[in-house]
Amino acid sequence: MLTAFLAVAIGAAVLMGMMTVYRDIPEQMGRELRSYGANMIFVPSEGKTFLGARTVSEALRRIPEERLIGAAPWRYESLTMNRLPLTVAGTDFSQVMKTRPYWQITGRLPIDEDEILIGRDVAGMALLKPGDVVDLAGKDQDGERFRLKLTIAGIVQTGGKEDGFLFVALPLLNELMNGNDEMQIMELSVAATGDVLAQYLEQIGQDFPTLVPRLVKRITHSETVVLEKLQALVYLVTGIVLSLTMICVATTMMAMVMERRKEIGLKKAVGAENGTIVAEFMGTGLVLGVAGGCLGCVIGYFFALAVSFSVFGRSVSVIPSVIVMTLALSVVVTVLACMLPVRRAVSIEPALVLRGE
Repeated sequence: MLTAFLAVAIGAAVLMGMMTVYRDIPEQMGRELRSYGANMIFVPSEGKTFLGARTVSEALRRIPEERLIGAAPWRYESLTMNRLPLTVAGTDFSQVMKTRPYWQITGRLPIDEDEILIGRDVAGMALLKPGDVVDLAGKDQDGERFRLKLTIAGIVQTGGKEDGFLFVALPLLNELMNGNDEMQIMELSVAATGDVLAQYLEQIGQDFPTLVPRLVKRITHSETVVLEKLQALVYLVTGIVLSLTMICVATTMMAMVMERRKEIGLKKAVGAENGTIVAEFMGTGLVLGVAGGCLGCVIGYFFALAVSFSVFGRSVSVIPSVIVMTLALSVVVTVLACMLPVRRAVSIEPALVLRGE
């Protein structure tokens, strides 16, 4: 009985732990995978060049705040720095590290509007370092020339084409170009699965015809593949553990039946019906399932807590539906495991057993 009880408890613990972690995996793994970069963008609809800030702000409200990790606007212009032609990108520095956390910055992010970031290639070519002052010049949308001095707050390294860019605050770039509060692209980092992202895309696309929401398919596909593999792994491990639990309980119960053959034969000889024998063993299995399932739920929660802390650095919450599912499966597995031993017990012939055969 102790062996069967421990088998049920271990099986329930693994089931509870795996299901608890699995319920939190999509959200927590999605947040971890946000280090890949943005997984959604807004671009202007056909025939338009810029996105209005008000339209973008209203579109962002369609995404729940707890899922929106970051939203960085972008505008690109061709200007000169110290007479060196460059692509200048305007953005929101408070959001850019949320959508592009892979950036490596020497120095710091700009705080004031007259501070900028420059790419590593630009810094190497112009022999610049954080704290240096540069001249930014160009023409606005009306053809009027402008010129101003800006301070380098940091040097950014991405390993991509951004290493050759210069980055300024978007409001400053809009002001220099005599533009309204507008942007060319809005990058979003959203903690959601591919199916949920597709729902957001459909809703935003219907409500805001002046912008086109798109998924960054390489990143979204990678996240989907990872989550599908984790899901398959959880199902495989859970199935194997439940199968082993069933085998262990069935073997233990069969041993009990064989040890109690004379007792069962005597009961049947004095008038016990098969239903009584079935109820006795099934009742034992039911008690094992409930008791082992309860102990397994407690152990499984702490197992899930340890896994979540070690992998994601976060705790997990108790999910009532997982507890109910664990208890139900523990009882079902135990009852199914008892069916073969019960069939064996019912088939015992009292006369043969009492004669010692």
